[in-house]
Amino acid sequence: MSAPRQDPLRDPRFFADPYPTYDRLREGCPVQRIPTGSGGHHAYLITGHPEAREAFTDPRLSKDTARFFADKPSNRDLHPAISRNMLASDPPEHTRQRRVATPLFTTGRVRELRPFITRVVDDLTAAWRPGAEVDLVAELAVPLPVTVVCELLGVPESDRATLAGWSHDLFDATDTDRVDAASHRIGDYLTHLVDTARATPGDGPLHSLLRDCDEGGLDRDETVSISLAALLLVAGHETTTHFIGNAVLALLRHPEAFDRLRRDPDLIPGALDELLRFDSPVSVATFRHSTEDLRVGGVDIPAGFPVLIAPGAANRDPAAFPGPDRLDLDRDAGGHLSFGHGIHRCPGAPLARAEAEIALRTLVTRFPDTRLAVPAESLTWRRTRLTRGLSTLPLTL
Repeated sequence: MSAPRQDPLRDPRFFADPYPTYDRLREGCPVQRIPTGSGGHHAYLITGHPEAREAFTDPRLSKDTARFFADKPSNRDLHPAISRNMLASDPPEHTRQRRVATPLFTTGRVRELRPFITRVVDDLTAAWRPGAEVDLVAELAVPLPVTVVCELLGVPESDRATLAGWSHDLFDATDTDRVDAASHRIGDYLTHLVDTARATPGDGPLHSLLRDCDEGGLDRDETVSISLAALLLVAGHETTTHFIGNAVLALLRHPEAFDRLRRDPDLIPGALDELLRFDSPVSVATFRHSTEDLRVGGVDIPAGFPVLIAPGAANRDPAAFPGPDRLDLDRDAGGHLSFGHGIHRCPGAPLARAEAEIALRTLVTRFPDTRLAVPAESLTWRRTRLTRGLSTLPLTL
């Protein structure tokens, strides 16, 4: 297996359409050593579905970022509430944090939230009229998940757009200084939010979460992180935004699928897995590293290397999904890896699915003639390899 000479995930063509790159890498070998950045460093990239599924559950692949970088020089300056979070920890710390966070997103809790989500979608689309042009990303896909999560945690309405902008910056793959600065703005804001809630008696979701954090033995930074920073606001907002945008684009580029949902909106819940598989909002999962020598997909991975698992590639693996480049609403796509797999599977998946379902139902029922307002080839995509999502999605209703 020969490693690529340049990082294939930094090619400008990758951001516009990663799937030819993923196909080429997977066909060569589903586990490959690739260069990362310009400093001569390497990582292992996993693009095959069975290999990704195996890697997601291998305890020798650690998510403890602080452990990996502890003895390495770095000029990064992330806020501790961002760098110490459930997405960057292993058991037993991960277990403690997840136990506290999961009750926010149970199926029953999400069911209770559905009327509120519906009201938010109705409010965001109230001024939309057939024949008008709208930007689905700016006018629906961004504000919907931000509003829902901020409502859950008591973030004042006046602050929500600012928080959304900071979380957008946190995923900027091209400017580490911007990422670090955003992490401090979010971390400082959320520390203040948590401290204020602690000093003010209440019975809202944030107060309940704080009580659970105290009972679970979480310290102040862990509490801030669990409350919003990396897990609830950033990961939840960014990926749900891209889930909605990518799903709408996929349907509009496959008019027969859009028309089918328009004629029978009750098919939407069953279509969500295929939409997630077809164009995953998570292109490459968050950081892992090998703590000892291991073998994945017949490839030896030495201890001490970053390992990148690519759900976006695994979801297009023909070994798992025949005809993977075809959007097929009849496909059993429940094995997709867009929410991850194993102990780190996204706990917010039920909420993301509910928000996407309600947004899609509104679009196909109230605006059945929706079409792209610009050629699909002219759309611009976020330049980050972690998430895959559109910068804008102009529609004619």
